[in-house]
Amino acid sequence: MAILPLVILPDQRLRLVSEPVGSVTAEIRRLADDMLETMYDAPGIGLAAIQIGVAKRLITVDTSKEENVRRPQVFIDPVITWASEETRGYDEGCLSIPDYYAEVTRPDRVRVRFRDLDGAEREIEADGLLATCIQHEIDHLDGVLFVDHISKLKRDRVMKKFAKAAKRDAA
Repeated sequence: MAILPLVILPDQRLRLVSEPVGSVTAEIRRLADDMLETMYDAPGIGLAAIQIGVAKRLITVDTSKEENVRRPQVFIDPVITWASEETRGYDEGCLSIPDYYAEVTRPDRVRVRFRDLDGAEREIEADGLLATCIQHEIDHLDGVLFVDHISKLKRDRVMKKFAKAAKRDAA
């Protein structure tokens, strides 16, 4: 397993729409392992493949709260098939937008169809933090960032801040 570099805003790869994974190969399993290692190292609770520069529909999630307990989940080609009308606000952050947090309102519960690492079709219903995290990561697969869910004024400020930082780092 390897810890891979994260793609950071304003990198335009974050706006790419990811391609379906297709067959679950040894390479895809290795990518999922590397993503989990990268996510834990960051540390974060979710990671989409595009955040390490791979435009494939693959996300990793672990919302376990217990210290030293890991419950990694891998979702291949995930699709939200149902979302509740009830919503929930959560203070979201993103490994690709370091040290910035904002409240985002999303459906409180979702049903997600996906394939696991064995290629088997699965479906789960998630609520609370897990539902928020899955929605956040699936957004990444569609080129959508959590800042797209906040006001234009706040989003413009964040984009400007990260563009300036990237320019300064490149100099």
